[in-house]
Amino acid sequence: MSRLSVKNHDRDAAGYKYIYPVNSRRSGGLSIGINFNTNNACNWRCVYCQVPDLTIGAAPELDFELLAIELTDFLQDVLHGTFYQRFEIESDRRVIKDIAISGNGEPTSVDDFSKAIALITQIVEQANIPHPFQYVLITNGSLMHKPDVQAGLQVFNQYQGQVWYKLDSGTDVGREAVNHAGLSLLKQRENLIISAKLCSTWVQTCVLGFKPGKGQGGLLEALEQQAYLSLLAEVIEQVPLQGVMLYSLARPSLQPEASTITTATLQQLNDFAESIREIDLLVTVS
Repeated sequence: MSRLSVKNHDRDAAGYKYIYPVNSRRSGGLSIGINFNTNNACNWRCVYCQVPDLTIGAAPELDFELLAIELTDFLQDVLHGTFYQRFEIESDRRVIKDIAISGNGEPTSVDDFSKAIALITQIVEQANIPHPFQYVLITNGSLMHKPDVQAGLQVFNQYQGQVWYKLDSGTDVGREAVNHAGLSLLKQRENLIISAKLCSTWVQTCVLGFKPGKGQGGLLEALEQQAYLSLLAEVIEQVPLQGVMLYSLARPSLQPEASTITTATLQQLNDFAESIREIDLLVTVS
């Protein structure tokens, strides 16, 4: 068993199929991850993704009974067992900050998404977590048009859940280069608006660039930043957003483009954050 650090996001760390702990740098404590995409399949292929052997596809059929058993067992271990001691979690991080539906692919691609959300919230509420915590759905937003996904967000909203909506580009060229996504700019804007109407929504953005001669796109380019700001300005004219979470590469990519992408400096992140604040949005930088 290894120490659970902010750079160790091993999905198998706790020995479960669906549940994994993260010592989260962004949350500042324990994030309990729930991974529907145990087959390492996603409908996007982001160049910075740390999932090994990533394939294009959807989440496999979910074993609801096993998910319930694992989540119940893990919560009991954290709340009443020796989890923090075994994984050598720092004393100031021994608090559940969020229940994050994320994992090794796009979680909203699972069948019966709304049923899964209802089950998770039921089990978590029964566990009586003593500290304030947040439900989080980390998504690329590509399936927000599906009725079952929208139904799941409505349940999520009943428990003050948040959507962390991936937005890495405001252009079709940038989105194809960074995310390898077929989603159009128009559809991405529409889906972000759907998300914000149904549930509290943060935009989550990875700022990166490409080495000279290795490609174009990424928010280290001035034109990409302008398009991104324009997209956000259009969205907040129609719906409120909670804000933007800016970050850059923290761990090595496991995609073929790993050697072609460049990370943003803290100064570059802060400069871009100031530009976003000028359109009256809250920004966090990590």
